Amino acid sequence: MVEVFATPEAVRRFDALLGGAVGTTVTLVDDRALASLTEAVSPAGLVAVCRLLDRPLEHVVPGSRLVALCAEVRDPGNAGTIVRTTDAAGGDAVVLAGDAVDLHNPKTLRASAGSAFHVPVALEPDPVRAVEAARAAGLTVLAADGAGELDLAELEDAARDAARDGGRDGSGGALLARPTAWLLGNEAHGLDDALAALADHRVRIPIHGRAESLNLASAATLCLYASATAQRR
Repeated sequence: MVEVFATPEAVRRFDALLGGAVGTTVTLVDDRALASLTEAVSPAGLVAVCRLLDRPLEHVVPGSRLVALCAEVRDPGNAGTIVRTTDAAGGDAVVLAGDAVDLHNPKTLRASAGSAFHVPVALEPDPVRAVEAARAAGLTVLAADGAGELDLAELEDAARDAARDGGRDGSGGALLARPTAWLLGNEAHGLDDALAALADHRVRIPIHGRAESLNLASAATLCLYASATAQRR
């Protein structure tokens, strides 16, 4: 935090919180002024000016075991939810690549529910560079693709079998347990074919009902948790 704007009532309510903001300037404002600083319908009385949260790509990918690599994801709710899910699944980083929504968009930050402060997030203009960086770091790149040659449910079954057999499964059953970057595409158009071709595998999520597809954030949740579970067996 660089500076905090607060109403007198908020200063009284959040005295302990503000007491921990050592070195941060706290400026008193009235309710009307505070309302002009935030998009929240019912602000809590505090608005903080913070340094930018994103980190360089080369700082977040090397050494990671589970990364959400989002290409051209433009919906702030989806992006923020993916950051939140990555955090909940114990993932190491999120990359917002290409013409993606800004991490610092207020709706993205709200959808992350605080996880934007827990999980390193990189903003990379070139999705190809992001994929290449993941592969160079030793990550297996799995593209979430409705037409993928691999089935996520079958991979999860194989991962359970491999874990039961002590990891001695030569049929690819340990694929989900590898350090992985999940490549996720645009909400409306999915992944560009040329970008998806750079992945090690394309993985589809089985649709058992009549829905045409899954929401991007829902699909990301299934993929990230499948890897997180396999990696922890």
